[in-house]
Amino acid sequence: MKGKKSMNFYMRIVHRYLGFFLAGIMAVYAFSGIILIFRETNFLKSEQTIEKKVGTAMSSEQLGRALHLKNLRISKVEGDMQYFDHGTYNSATGDVKYTAKELPAVLRKLNQLHKASTNQPLFWLNIFFGVSLFFFVVSSFFMFKPKTKTLKEGVYVSIVGVVLTVLLVFMS
Repeated sequence: MKGKKSMNFYMRIVHRYLGFFLAGIMAVYAFSGIILIFRETNFLKSEQTIEKKVGTAMSSEQLGRALHLKNLRISKVEGDMQYFDHGTYNSATGDVKYTAKELPAVLRKLNQLHKASTNQPLFWLNIFFGVSLFFFVVSSFFMFKPKTKTLKEGVYVSIVGVVLTVLLVFMS
């Protein structure tokens, strides 16, 4: 007759299979996260011509918000035509034409993994992923027998990781 299985036994099984399941998700998050680091540069971006219709008689701040362009400044005005870096705005008709550097569509979609809000379906994937990662944190301490040297050292290394992360967050 087999004895009762320990909590460590079940944690190891769930940790193992959840780890295999999440390996693909983690690879996509890691790849898109690395790409997202370069969002302020032109890395992998190509120039796109964009034509839109926005409200009429908008200020430069309103126009910048409508187009999602930071620090938009009107450089020249000729009648109803207003000129800004890489584009024009007709304040009478609301027509805007400008060029912008954008990531390819696939990479833009992948970056949405990191920016999903509660009104998007990706929200649920992000919640599941975050809870699963937290489970990994907790279950990793069940991989070793209590009171062993390896577990004690692992706890110390984890504390160093938390302290280093908090320091880097507050230093930046």
